[in-house]
Order: sequence, then structure tokens, then C-alpha cells
Amino acid sequence: MSEECRGDKPCYFALLDLKPHFNIDLTDLATRYREKAAAVHPDKFVTAVEREKRIALEQSANLNEAYRILKTPSQRARYLLSLKGTSIPLEATVQDPEFLMQQMQWHDELDELKGLKDLVAIEQFKKHIKQVQLTLETEFNNNWQNPDHYLKAEQLVRRMQFMDKLVLSVAQLEEQLDD
Repeated sequence: MSEECRGDKPCYFALLDLKPHFNIDLTDLATRYREKAAAVHPDKFVTAVEREKRIALEQSANLNEAYRILKTPSQRARYLLSLKGTSIPLEATVQDPEFLMQQMQWHDELDELKGLKDLVAIEQFKKHIKQVQLTLETEFNNNWQNPDHYLKAEQLVRRMQFMDKLVLSVAQLEEQLDD
């Protein structure tokens, strides 16, 4: 197990037999999760003694949490920084004037899209947002392992978390338009 995963909590990467890294194969992650989850699924322990049932339930819960965190880039990034001793709250504010201005612009665009009800324009907006997310993920991957770049990595996680919320807002707009 990596030194980065030592502590009182189970290491999510170790639970799924992965090395702590930002770039992971999501298909491989899902396969590993399904295999391990099937092995410890509580239904397999119905006739077991209480201690074994409890252990299976705990292992299942840990695997579920590991998969949930590791499959989402922004959460995986937060988790990697936490392994290095950096804690970023889920609701961290972006203390970055340039990005704050960009956020305001994106929110204005989204408000405009609500009024237009133009599915083609919404799709273009989504593609742009996805490209921004991919750029942030690449930048994070290039910075998170270097102790001299932790502040940059933290800033990128905050930006990634904002982008997740923006993607959710776009999905909600699409749902509204589908109704």
C-alpha cells in the first residue's frame, strides 16, 4: 500500500487495488468495484454470524464510498489532496477574481439560455463547459504531486467543484425544457 494511504480510514485506492493517481481508467475502476462489491455483498452473508455480517456491511459501505469518490474527477482530486494533508471543504469558495468573473459570465449565459429555450445553444454551452473541465483536470494532474504546486492544485479543485455545479445547473435546465 502507498504511504499516501496510511491512516485510520481505509484508503479508497487500496480498496480497489489501485495506485493513488489522478488519471485512472474509469472502466477498470467500475470493473474492480463490481468484482469487489459482489464478493462482500451483504446478501452473501445472510446466514453468517453477526460479526461477519457487520464486517461485510462495513466493507460494502467502504467500497461504495470509494467508488463514489474515485469515479468523479473533482472528488478524486479532493481526495488525493486530502491524502497529502490538504483539506478542501465541499462548499469551498473560489478565491480567484479571474475565475469569479468567469463564473458570473457563465451564470449570465445560463440565464440567457433559460430564456431562449434553445437546445442547440445549450448543447454548445455543455460542450464548452466539458472542455473547461477537461482542461482543469489536466492542469490538476500536472500539479497535485508537486509540493510546490499544492496551492495551484487546491485552486484547481475549487474550480472543478464549481464546474460540477454548473454542469448540474445545465442538466436541470434541460430537464425543465423537456417537461
